[in-house]
Amino acid sequence: MPSSRPLRADARRNREALLSAARQAFLGGDTDAHVEDIARSAGVAVGTLYRHFETREALIEEVYRKEVDDLCAAPGDLLNHHAPEEALRRFLLLLVDHAAVGKGMSVALEGIMATNSPVFDDARARMGDALTRLLDAGSAAGTVRGDVTGPTLLRALGGICAMRVSEGWLDEARQVTTLLLDGLRHGAPRAS
Repeated sequence: MPSSRPLRADARRNREALLSAARQAFLGGDTDAHVEDIARSAGVAVGTLYRHFETREALIEEVYRKEVDDLCAAPGDLLNHHAPEEALRRFLLLLVDHAAVGKGMSVALEGIMATNSPVFDDARARMGDALTRLLDAGSAAGTVRGDVTGPTLLRALGGICAMRVSEGWLDEARQVTTLLLDGLRHGAPRAS
């Protein structure tokens, strides 16, 4: 179990290098990447990898958690730079792109899915909250309907992203996401 003490600068750099190397391997489609290859790519010894991550699954879980962290940080920035409806549109497409990039990651995560890891429940809850924030902003602006929750929208988007098993799915997923956004606009209480 990792210590709660802050990491030394060199240990922090090693950890970040390991996460970066693992992310590149898994998101690049190398679902069978071995810890030795990840450590070599990060420029550290395998022992260093195991000092930071007890198992390969722990490393995969942390890569996934970091991806979710990055995604869930996006709504604040999007709302600071765009109108709520546009921020929601951009975030929905960001989630679709995340599913596309994460295709190789999903295979790597299959081993974790069989465990009692809370990583997926936590990710769903956080992504649902991020969508709720965007939906609330759009509803307050009168540009999207107010009767849809973030978790419901996330389930709809999950259905769209499930299409990724078919060839050329990404363009179609973006089109369906646009239709979904059109549905969210329908019935919005437009300001007079």
